[in-house]
Amino acid sequence: MGNLSLLIALLFATPFAAQADPAGYKTFSRFAPHHGQDLEGGIWYPAFGSGRETMISENAVFYGVTVSKDAPMANGDYPLVLLSHGLGGHFHSLTWLAAGLAERGAIVIAVNHPHSTFGDFDSEAALDHWTRVQDLSLVLDRVFDDPEIAPHVDPDRIVAAGFSYGGWTALSVGGLRGDLDGFATYCRLALRPENQAISIFCHDLAQAKVDSLALSAEAWAASYADDRITHVAAIDPGLTWGLDATHTTGLVSHVTLIGLGKGSDRLMATDFDASGFAALLPDADILRLSPAFHFSALPLCKPDGAVILKEEGDDPVCNGPDSADRASLHAAMISKLATDLDL
Repeated sequence: MGNLSLLIALLFATPFAAQADPAGYKTFSRFAPHHGQDLEGGIWYPAFGSGRETMISENAVFYGVTVSKDAPMANGDYPLVLLSHGLGGHFHSLTWLAAGLAERGAIVIAVNHPHSTFGDFDSEAALDHWTRVQDLSLVLDRVFDDPEIAPHVDPDRIVAAGFSYGGWTALSVGGLRGDLDGFATYCRLALRPENQAISIFCHDLAQAKVDSLALSAEAWAASYADDRITHVAAIDPGLTWGLDATHTTGLVSHVTLIGLGKGSDRLMATDFDASGFAALLPDADILRLSPAFHFSALPLCKPDGAVILKEEGDDPVCNGPDSADRASLHAAMISKLATDLDL
């Protein structure tokens, strides 16, 4: 399961993967009553015919991805993947995954989650994790109301996928319930001087004077399952500490967990092995990749990316183990999810 070289060999032995045309791509906006504002997002899909070939998701730090903007959708029945970004991320953060799956034969939809997105962030409001699930369910409603998309969706392959906090969102919409006391206990341990490397998130909450125990335990622990979800794929998911078997009873049976890094390169906050979460899911399909680290799931970095981030005082997301090959890690994750969906 964790043999990266084998996965890469299998990936590039598949002619379709090597010769795929750029994914089709469109943007959309939909009003979200639970936020009182619009959700902004993107749709990637198997394209047919010509669109406007363009590079998206590129900036001074990250390389972009070529897509066929506004191309017609190819005829067929496709799995649908709802994609959720991490805390402070953006729907463009996972373009590499969305486009990669669309090139294999999936429809992928990602949104910006208000209050936990780059440029729209509120530490306290971001902890209302259920609003992110509401975002995905609203998008799913949109899909089935859209006469151009709905006829192409295979209802037996509707996937919630995400990275980091988005991994939790995917698990939550798939039926996993949270535990506020478990999260608060984890943060209390993380704030001890000897544990400062465990969770930057908990330190950020403390600095912002956010009292997690003042949140609604009932809302935190409620089920937000959407019965239309058939699969869940979570990459380094957050908030899995303090859970037990009672929290997993409503989770869909088809769950894929992807862990990034091992030893000191593994981010404790998202380590589903250390938290005991993986042990609660004996039937889960688990892929552990190394050398890697948490931010290996972000886009490919440009040569000056690390320097720019350091100058801006931002997280060192372009660093990581010297031997880690981010492009190969991305390919392995795309291949894994594609295999799960019979693409």
